[in-house]
Amino acid sequence: MTLVVQSFAKRYGGLVAVDGVSLTLAPAEVTAIIGPNGAGKTTLINLMSGVILPDGGSMQLFGADVAGATPHVLAEHGLTRTYQSPQLFAEMSVLETVMVGAHLSGRAGFLSAMLRLGAIRREEDELEARARAALSRVGLPDDLLDRNTTDLAYGHQRRVEIARALATGPKVILLDEPAAGLNPKETHEIADLISDLAREGYAVGLVEHDMDMVMGISQHVVVMNFGRKIADGTVDEIQSDPAVIEAYLGTSEGEAAHACVA
Repeated sequence: MTLVVQSFAKRYGGLVAVDGVSLTLAPAEVTAIIGPNGAGKTTLINLMSGVILPDGGSMQLFGADVAGATPHVLAEHGLTRTYQSPQLFAEMSVLETVMVGAHLSGRAGFLSAMLRLGAIRREEDELEARARAALSRVGLPDDLLDRNTTDLAYGHQRRVEIARALATGPKVILLDEPAAGLNPKETHEIADLISDLAREGYAVGLVEHDMDMVMGISQHVVVMNFGRKIADGTVDEIQSDPAVIEAYLGTSEGEAAHACVA
């Protein structure tokens, strides 16, 4: 497996946000992490991406122990992420924003590259080409690359953030609610993009509330409730799991079954 999490735990005083959760992400698969609001999904993603430190447990990335590593170190090892709300730079163009991601795998610092000092210029050209390729990969039109990121439509901002993640050269991508705020057409397009990335070999971890999207593109589903993992399996297994029907959906069995497949 590409990424293996064992018994991750996170506490905030008396609140147990993540309670002994284990999961794996495999190449060429979408693994969805679902559950009601407050289940601990985003906290888990934050632990996996180094945004916060675990209170217990371990994580291996390609066999290396990386639990507690910083986001920068994890990016160097091939793991990157996006956020519920696009984290973009208000004063940068689309191309510059994605080049920030490309610089994580470059030898030059971002400031030196922006100043285009001496031998740095050739590397800067290579990183710009990588950023342009990432933007093309997510389907962003060329005529938007010089626009300020905050001037873009929200759906395009989502694509820019995914492009920046791809520009780091990852093998593992964690996506935190990539369809949030999108209309149905945009959601369908993002779902297709995520499916394509998995087919290209990326290991994708997906936190998402849109069940149509989750059930349509995921090979594996992890269900959380009150900080704990309550189910782990294929889409078909999750849809018929009594614990999911009772604890995650929290409704009548008939309504729950409909919600699982809706």
